Order: sequence, then structure tokens, then C-alpha cells
Amino acid sequence: MDARLEDSLGRLAGGDAETSPILVVPYMWIGDFVRCHTVVRVLKARFPSRPVDVVATSLTAPLADYMPGVRQAVVADIPHRRLAIGQQAALARRLRREGYGTALVMSRKWKAALAPFLAGIPERIGYVGEGRFGLLNAPRWGERRLPRMVDQCAALALPAGAPLPPAWPPPRLAVPAAEIADWRARRGLGDEPSVVALAPGAVGPSKRWPVERYGAVASELARQGWTVWVIGGPAERPLAAEICAASGGLARDLTGEDLREAILALGAARLAISNDSGLLHVAAAIGTPTIGIFGPTSAWHWAPLNPLAGTVAAETPPPCQPCHKPVCRFGHHRCMRDIPAGQVLAAVRRALEPTSGTA
Repeated sequence: MDARLEDSLGRLAGGDAETSPILVVPYMWIGDFVRCHTVVRVLKARFPSRPVDVVATSLTAPLADYMPGVRQAVVADIPHRRLAIGQQAALARRLRREGYGTALVMSRKWKAALAPFLAGIPERIGYVGEGRFGLLNAPRWGERRLPRMVDQCAALALPAGAPLPPAWPPPRLAVPAAEIADWRARRGLGDEPSVVALAPGAVGPSKRWPVERYGAVASELARQGWTVWVIGGPAERPLAAEICAASGGLARDLTGEDLREAILALGAARLAISNDSGLLHVAAAIGTPTIGIFGPTSAWHWAPLNPLAGTVAAETPPPCQPCHKPVCRFGHHRCMRDIPAGQVLAAVRRALEPTSGTA
């Protein structure tokens, strides 16, 4: 974190001697969960003596293991479209045992604030939404005036009414080298240093660059001497199979059951190429040079706060871009189909130019 930013955030604590734990209830999509590590970093700068925990799903929980400043993840798989009062009550009982002094609720959904309320957490901070008066006792206003999700989330970690800093501390995932080495040994991957990881998945088909283009990129990189891995979860296995086939068998399918597999693969890679997806945020937070492919979404709004090695978008964008829709409304998918493999390969060359001689 920038020393000046850390100092200014520390001054906001005002010498507070409070030591009770803080609970962060983040958004549960992978990329948004990573993004909320900025909130943790702001809290730890303000309250270094207060442990910070995060609520997580079984899917996102592995990320918390690599987030500096997070004491633990409290795993709760609350269904998306049901109130699930029994599961909410069970979660509240777990939260009550931890003695939290403050809860920060990122989502505006009513049910996101329910377990902290039932647990009797004394200070419950979040944006007003869905009639949550009472569930929140320190409500905030003005969320919609903040342009990006990171601004909306991180502002909750500041005192009410405090001005936003000129920059936020970016998310960080610290993946130990020894853990990566153990994982490579278990998977029989050897110690190849020149690995490119491809992440072809995304929420919604409109955000996915065509698999045949990924296959063409994999073929060319393998021809140049790179080891190419295709990563993702069970949902990406069909995409990985198509990419590996399109590459003539030169790419290796490393999709897995657990998000930890992708985290370790990205920690081992020298470069990552990803759609605008959760794994784009994971790779960038690890510090792996990452190229993001953007179609229906705006990189300014949704790219990671961490710097990317490059962003790729159609050189002549269609008039409907950006639409921020998971499915193309017009069926032509031009914002992604108009990105040729050569454009991504050019971004790869630019990203690797200082060290390309070692490939």
C-alpha cells in the first residue's frame, strides 16, 4: 500500500483502542470477492488491532486463505433465490460466538444483512436498500453516486461522510512458492518456467472470447516454446476440451473441482490470458502479468484495480458496446468475435517484450 495512503487511513482511526473483530460480508462472485480485499486492506490500515473475517461460500473460501489481513473465512452457502431462514439463523449463531463489534455488508440485498442482525453485532454498516432499516443501524447513503463497485465497497470502510482517497489499495493474493511447488509435484507438472494460463470461462456467453481463437493462441504460443494450461472449474471443462482440440493437443487441460487449483495455476504461470471473469481478478491480484479480453463490459468499470499487462477489445467496437449484458441482445456477439487471435498475440508480445528471450 502506498505509504501516504496508509498514513492517511491510519489517522482516521484516531487512536481507537477497539480490538473487537470486524466482519466483512462481501459479494460472492469470484471477481467481486477478490475486489473486496481492498476493503480488508483499508480496515487493517485503520484498525490494525482488530481481526478481520469474511463471509464466504464454499466456492470463494479458498481465496481467503491467500488474503493478507484476513483472519478466517466464515463459510455459509446461503441459496441465491431463497431467504433460507434456517441457514441464516445457523450462520447468526456462528457469528455470535465470534463476538464481532462491526459488520460491513457490501450488498444492498435485504437478506445479506439478516445474519449480522440476528447475531446482534453492535455496529452494522451498509447502504440503504430493500427497506433494511433496523437490520442496519449505521446505514449509508449515496451508493449510486459512486461510479465503480470498488468505490462503493471501500467507502463503507471509511467513516461516514469521509472523502474518498485519490486511490485505493489494490487487492492482493499472496500464494506461497512452496505451496505452488507441492501442487505442481502432485499434478506431475514438472518445473517449466514458461507457462501461459488461459482462462476461457465467464459468467454469460457474451463475455467469452470464442474457443477457436483461444485454440489458435494456444497453438502459436506452444509453437514458440511456451507451456499452455487451460484453467477453470467444472463448468469450463467443455471449453478446455475444445481449446485443447483446437490447439492440436498442444494445450493441457488443468480445470479442477476447487478454485484453489486455478489460484495455484495462476501463481505458477508467467502470463495469464482471461476473459472479463473472476479469474482475471485472481491473476491480477496474485501479480501474474495478465491480459484481459473485454467485450460487452467496460474495462474502466470492471477491470481489476490491480494493473493489467494489457487489455484487448475490438478495434472497431459495435455501436451496442458496452452493454454489460451476459447474453448478446442482438445475437451477433460482435464485440468478442471481432477480436482476432493476432490482436491477443500482439498484446502477449508487448507484455513479454522485456523478458521474451527466456521463453
